[in-house]
Amino acid sequence: MKAHDGMYIGGEWRPAAGGDTIPVVNPATEKVIAHVPAGTAADVDAAVLAARTAFRGWAATAPAERAARLVALRDVLVARRTEIADTVTDELGAPRGFAEMVHAGAPIAVAGSYAELAASYAFEERIGSSTVYLEPVGVVAAITPWNYPLHQIVAKVAPALAAGCTVVLKPSEDTPLTAQLFAEAVHEAGLPAGVFNLVTGTGPVAGQALAEHPDVDLVSFTGSTAVGRRIGALAGGAVKRVALELGGKSANVILPGADLAKAVGVGINHVLNNSGQSCNALTRVLVHRDQYEEAVALAADVAAKAVAGDPRDPATRLGPLVNAKQLERVRGYIARGVEEGARLVTGGADAPHATGYYVAPTVFADVTSEMTIAQEEIFGPVVAILPYEDEEDALRIANGTDYGLGGAVWAADDETAVAFARRMDTGQVDINGGRWNALAPFGGFKRSGVGRELGPHGLAEYLQTKSLQF
Repeated sequence: MKAHDGMYIGGEWRPAAGGDTIPVVNPATEKVIAHVPAGTAADVDAAVLAARTAFRGWAATAPAERAARLVALRDVLVARRTEIADTVTDELGAPRGFAEMVHAGAPIAVAGSYAELAASYAFEERIGSSTVYLEPVGVVAAITPWNYPLHQIVAKVAPALAAGCTVVLKPSEDTPLTAQLFAEAVHEAGLPAGVFNLVTGTGPVAGQALAEHPDVDLVSFTGSTAVGRRIGALAGGAVKRVALELGGKSANVILPGADLAKAVGVGINHVLNNSGQSCNALTRVLVHRDQYEEAVALAADVAAKAVAGDPRDPATRLGPLVNAKQLERVRGYIARGVEEGARLVTGGADAPHATGYYVAPTVFADVTSEMTIAQEEIFGPVVAILPYEDEEDALRIANGTDYGLGGAVWAADDETAVAFARRMDTGQVDINGGRWNALAPFGGFKRSGVGRELGPHGLAEYLQTKSLQF
């Protein structure tokens, strides 16, 4: 797509308040492919004003009509699926097949799910002598990351619109073209002016101005725990609603009796998806000591077969990391793992290509739960394999981080896996290879965040309760 040189505010593309721009870099080629405007507080003010002006009308729109607009939006995303995938590949570096299947496919499913929920959700109920209404919170600030640029946008914007809220979106400066494409889709779908607004820019300028804006009623943020804590503090000081989807260090727990080859293979491939740049990536593999070396060999074999290269080549399994800063961050963690005594089984910090922000799939063995690579989110294709003595030891290790976003449990039967999963301090757990569900709530325990996205639980984040007594 061709980049816009303005902001989408009040139903039209408007010139940015300032003249600064942000370069968009293709991480596979390291070349600048576009520039977008660097938004200022003035741009944020204009966008919030447009959203506030549109709010009463959109909130009063019948849920069936809001549902119809979301259906139209989904249909536009379907029609532009190829363009979405191409854009994500160019600015994120996601392999083309994965970009179309997941980066484009998941948001289409989520948009469709909220179209159905908007039409069927019980926004009113009778409780005793009272009528209880679930009403839209108001103006929503949606601040989204680069790792799943369209999915994270739709996971916030679709439920907000279904609830009757209006939105100002500030996307990541690394992947703004996908956000601009989404704004085009909103316009094509015929949503009323001001219901959705887009301001591109950096986090410290546009993001902070939006998060602390006095006329924003709810801040929905996905990103690092460090930034989430600052946003939570800002929102708390203003007594403002907040939803935070933050970091993770998810455990893939393989219990005795499970299909070891399948459990290891699925888990390693889960990490390699999106080059390890997933907040719920199963980056810690926990295996009973009796099967440990077999699991290490299986993991090394799966990782070594992953082809890293041109994201547009159908044979490519692993694309680059998003930018140079992220590349150095991941290399630093790999070096730290070696320094702290972990065994480097395959991969490492050496660049597999002369051009592009690539890291080879990396597997560490002999990892202890105290090591940095077992505690901190790396956000790259790096896996740590940890041995355990028994189920209690496995549970201690699985729960032994500050995070609690995702996880997986493999066992001889679902009942055994469920019993273990119920004791894990984490928001979502895959049971014996459980599949992604667009209606299941996604969010974390502990420092992985506050609130939930997707399905009816995600819709509830954008509603507030009013009761009338009779």
